[in-house]
Formats: sequence, C-alpha cells, structure tokens
Amino acid sequence: MQGKVVLVTGGAKRVGAAICRRLHAAGASITLHYRSSEQEALELQAELQALRPDSVFTVQADLLDPQALSWLVYETIRHFGRLDALVSNASSFFPTPLNEIDEHQWNDLIGTNLKAPLLLAKAAATELRQNNGAIINIVDIHADRPMRGICFTVWPRPGCLG
Repeated sequence: MQGKVVLVTGGAKRVGAAICRRLHAAGASITLHYRSSEQEALELQAELQALRPDSVFTVQADLLDPQALSWLVYETIRHFGRLDALVSNASSFFPTPLNEIDEHQWNDLIGTNLKAPLLLAKAAATELRQNNGAIINIVDIHADRPMRGICFTVWPRPGCLG
C-alpha cells in the first residue's frame, strides 16, 4: 500500500477507524471522511500523523447530499494527487420496526447504505480505473442474519421481516 491513497467513509470510529489504522500501517495515505464525529476524526488523524506526517486528510460531509459525494473524491485527488481505493464503510442503522418506518427513515437508510456508495463509486471510477484501483463496500452482519421485525437496507436483499 506504499504510495497508495484510500478514501474511507465513516473512518473516524469503530470499524472505519480500524480500517484506517490498518491501511495506514501498510503505508497508505488516508482521506478520512466523517459526518458528525469531528473530535474522533481529528484524534485519529493526529494519532496516525504522529507516525507518518501529512498522511491523513480529514473531510466532513453528509453522504445524503449527492454533491458532497463527487466533492469527496475531488478533494482527495486535490490533496494527495491521486486516489487508489474507495472503502464505503459509512452507514446508517437504527432499529426500524416495519409498522413504524417512515419515509425520512427509509431515505436515510437507503441514501447512506446504497445510494452513497453507488454515487461515490461513479465519482471515483475514472481515477480508480486509471490507477488500477479498487472499491470495497462494507456490509453489516444483518445482511445474512436479519433482525426479526426490523426493516433492513443491506444489499442484496433490502426488505422487512415480520
């Protein structure tokens, strides 16, 4: 991963932070995206940059804003001069019983978990193709083990179980 640049959505906490640490340890430079976890993003940036200066770029964006998606790719390339991989890790999840789901919740879940990764891939495709890059989409365990009575929006089987 030496000399490679990776954009990681939802990179400030939990699985995203672990992904950033692992890629950084392997030599990659990281664009660390966050929506509302600014403190955690800046702390992780400081931790990793102490190991290798100028190797982590933080960017705040709401993945429900379609314009923000191409902007994330643009800012990564502007900052590092390239993009070699996209890790779509950010997600929305909140228990959503079938009889309680509303359009706002549906739009949040679909927008963050399906639409944003697709539009990010589209925005990054030219650069990734040019660099023989990769796209990695992270999915939740509930794609294989749905929670009873909860709507889920994990590809390949979005739906609701009673």
